[in-house]
Amino acid sequence: MATPSKKTSTPSPQPSKRALPRDPSSEVPSKRKNSAPQLPLLQSSGPFVEGSIVRISMENFLTYDICEVSPGPHLNMIVGANGTGKSSIVCAICLGLAGKPAFMGRADKVGFFVKRGCSRGMVEIELFRASGNLVITREIDVAKNQSFWFINKKSTTQKIVEEKVAALNIQVGNLCQFLPQDKVGEFAKLSKIELLEATEKSIGPPEMHKYHCELKNLREKEKQLETSCKEKTEYLQKMVQRNERYKQDVERFYERKRHLDLIEMLEAKRPWVEYENVRQEYEEVKLVRDRVKEEVRKLKEGQIPVTCRIEEMENERHNLEARIKEKATDIKEASQKCKQKQDVIERKDKHIEELQQALIVKQNEELDRQRRIGNTRKMIEDLQNELKTTENCENLQPQIDAITNDLRRIQDEKALCEGEIIDKRRERETLEKEKKSVDDHIVRFDNLMNQKEDKLRQRFRDTYDAVLWLRNNRDKFKQRVCEPIMLTINMKDNKNAKYIENHIPSNDLRAFVFESQEDMEVFLKEVRDNKKLRVNAVIAPKSSYADKAPSRSLNELKQYGFFSYLRELFDAPDPVMSYLCCQYHIHEVPVGTEKTRERIERVIQETRLKQIYTAEEKYVVKTSFYSNKVISSNTSLKVAQFLTVTVDLEQRRHLEEQLKEIHRKLQAVDSGLIALRETSKHLEHKDNELRQKKKELLERKTKKRQLEQKISSKLGSLKLMEQDTCNLEEEERKASTKIKEINVQKAKLVTELTNLIKICTSLHIQKVDLILQNTTVISEKNKLESDYMAASSQLRLTEQHFIELDENRQRLLQKCKELMKRARQVCNLGAEQTLPQEYQTQVPTIPNGHNSSLPMVFQDLPNTLDEIDALLTEERSRASCFTGLNPTIVQEYTKREEEIEQLTEELKGKKVELDQYRENISQCAGEVDLHTENEEDYDKYGIRIRVKFRSSTQLHELTPHHQSGGERSVSTMLYLMALQELNRCPFRVVDEINQGMDPINERRVFEMVVNTACKENTSQYFFITPKLLQNLPYSEKMTVLFVYNGPHMLEPNTWNLKAFQRRRRRITFTQPS
Repeated sequence: MATPSKKTSTPSPQPSKRALPRDPSSEVPSKRKNSAPQLPLLQSSGPFVEGSIVRISMENFLTYDICEVSPGPHLNMIVGANGTGKSSIVCAICLGLAGKPAFMGRADKVGFFVKRGCSRGMVEIELFRASGNLVITREIDVAKNQSFWFINKKSTTQKIVEEKVAALNIQVGNLCQFLPQDKVGEFAKLSKIELLEATEKSIGPPEMHKYHCELKNLREKEKQLETSCKEKTEYLQKMVQRNERYKQDVERFYERKRHLDLIEMLEAKRPWVEYENVRQEYEEVKLVRDRVKEEVRKLKEGQIPVTCRIEEMENERHNLEARIKEKATDIKEASQKCKQKQDVIERKDKHIEELQQALIVKQNEELDRQRRIGNTRKMIEDLQNELKTTENCENLQPQIDAITNDLRRIQDEKALCEGEIIDKRRERETLEKEKKSVDDHIVRFDNLMNQKEDKLRQRFRDTYDAVLWLRNNRDKFKQRVCEPIMLTINMKDNKNAKYIENHIPSNDLRAFVFESQEDMEVFLKEVRDNKKLRVNAVIAPKSSYADKAPSRSLNELKQYGFFSYLRELFDAPDPVMSYLCCQYHIHEVPVGTEKTRERIERVIQETRLKQIYTAEEKYVVKTSFYSNKVISSNTSLKVAQFLTVTVDLEQRRHLEEQLKEIHRKLQAVDSGLIALRETSKHLEHKDNELRQKKKELLERKTKKRQLEQKISSKLGSLKLMEQDTCNLEEEERKASTKIKEINVQKAKLVTELTNLIKICTSLHIQKVDLILQNTTVISEKNKLESDYMAASSQLRLTEQHFIELDENRQRLLQKCKELMKRARQVCNLGAEQTLPQEYQTQVPTIPNGHNSSLPMVFQDLPNTLDEIDALLTEERSRASCFTGLNPTIVQEYTKREEEIEQLTEELKGKKVELDQYRENISQCAGEVDLHTENEEDYDKYGIRIRVKFRSSTQLHELTPHHQSGGERSVSTMLYLMALQELNRCPFRVVDEINQGMDPINERRVFEMVVNTACKENTSQYFFITPKLLQNLPYSEKMTVLFVYNGPHMLEPNTWNLKAFQRRRRRITFTQPS
């Protein structure tokens, strides 16, 4: 085992998680990261170089709570097992010197480097500086994923920190200087160019990389000049060729321009021709409009006399209608007088008829009186004869009295019988009411049962179908078969249904209960096999458990809040209750309240019950077979779904028996009513017979007296009729006299009526004459109005025509103005300018010197739209033949000629500049032995590492694929050692690079690291490794840092370094030699 030669530090990460001991006194404090203080520093043979790390302090960083590390100025070996926190120190160096989190290959956010469970972390790096050490502090906020920077305890920014670090030539992002554990494999992946840049930054002076970059920039500018000269030369050639190609197109363009000018002149004249055409049309419309206006005036003057004549005839018509109304009034008055006379004559006629009718009535009354007198005399004679023939009446009173007594006795018996019938009827009504009440109670019970069956049908349809089959086939079973338990259970209180449903599984709640195995097999064969229904069936125990007593009295458990066992919460048939007691021990499971839940721990310990129910929870208590410990689990009770409907079957059976008793009583009452009705019918018959006998006796007793009274009455009537006589002759004479007087009055009234009719006829004739005159006036008036309407219609049409013409005139006038405005716009004339006599254009001169001008004026162009349109079409067709010509082709042609001259001058200047640039690059080029394919491609310069590990093989370039992992590690380490001797950076870090090496190469590399890093004037070196070979060589300038962890690490404030050293010396000195 290696021992430190100079200085040792033991930072401690978090201990691993392990089980806690049973003894509370042996409990370990909270898990922490601990750091042991450093051993005393020995005098170094060489001082720290500028920028070396003097101290590393961490707080809540990765695996550390608090840790401080003081490395030496030369080789620092950090040794510890995997997972102890060696690489955490490397991460602290990188992040503390403003390195990027992603460079470590662990996480891309700085907040992930803070210890889990902490909100803030801190890393502090102290760098050696001759003018005074530089202390850089980085505080990390996890929530905001932000860092706060401090230099020598003063707040600063990350940019300033990066500038300070770069000034000391520290490059934590350069793999040649800082090689973390997760980046070891990436070193071999560096390209030649990347390796050269990293090497320049690591070992060269600051100007080396700068000159290299400037050289690359100069080469890039040279390439740009070469490209620019080449492009301009090509562009110049293309411009010359294009101008030669477009020369003919320019000539064709000017030919097309002549046609376009003619088209322009035609398009300029066309609006003036349109304007002239519309103006002529406007003058024509204006003349027609004036002519129609005169016609309208004449028509209006011709209608004035007609209007006057119509008004005169209208006045005459009003006068005639007034006279006709007067005649109609006179006729109405005369007619009313005639009507009055007619009414009086009719009343006289009616009076005569009344007198004649009264005489006829008196004659008929006299005839009727004579006939009644004869009939009365005949009746008197018949009654006298009957009275003579009637025998003398016997003494019938005793017989009548006996019959009366019998009738009274029968009436009493009938009253008694009717009373009994009424009592029976009242009793029957009472029984009917009781029967209806019982039926209603049974229906309510059936409805509750139907609710339970509906729930069963909705949830378990197969079980419901099996219940219906069982009810229709109970005769197939020898012993009792109970329907599903959920239908037979009847809760005493609905609130307790949740306990039963949570205790008995759903499969058993819908199970049929049988007393016989044979019956169950018959049922299952029929229902399961034949009907394919999924049902459950169970067998009740042969010996009944229904009345089995619980092992504990309920009185003992009441102190814990228990109020009942599950069995006492409901009623069920004996087989069902026996099965539930046997299978689920419902007679042993108590039910408690909130009081029970509050004392549940005491209940479990003292009662040792296996199952307990509180108000809302179920507790199951078990005893461990191995440790004999009591283990309890509790679950919340589910809401009851099936047993919330309560049906008292015992009460229902009592109601059915009560209903049978009521039916029996009703039958007895009906039999009594039938017997009483027969008795009443017999008494009624006997009563009728006695009454008939009594009636006959009474009639025999009163017949003679009745005959005498009738004879006396008829004689009185005969006397009165004989006294009431009438003189018909006198009545006829009086009636004749009155009729004659009325006829005289009637003749006078007829004469007056005839005169009135003559007057009325004369008035009617006069009225008809007036009506004829009025009709003539109305006819003439209608004819005049018809003529007036025809003239008015003609006037309206003429006026409408005038309005249309006027509107057309206005439209044409507006159109003339618009055409005039458009024509002036086409000719570029102002509103006040007059149209010139000539309007000509000049064809432009072609650049080749040919002048083709043709003066054109309006007078030489066609004067009709058709001719102008035909010429326009022809010229446009000719102009369209010149296709593919750009309107700006002449300008481009001229511009291109100018550009050709400019490009020629520019190209000469660029070539001179390029020659001068090449001379400058040749002066600043140096002689370097680098790998490159083209000496002028400075950005392609690179370092190529070629290695071989066997004498028989050739040198091969170091790549990530050709060599093995150990060979790449050895090559990387040798290259870094070579850079170490150049001593251009203050420190280097290499993390676990010896992981893939074999023992031979590892030993050689270690010897080289010790020899190289411990020389005078070399930079600081950090070498991290989880393992070391035995008997390795060590140097006095080395510093070995051990990293420990474990559950028994001391707190930093309890670590006493001096006491540790004294104990160590005593152990060393007391050992036998």
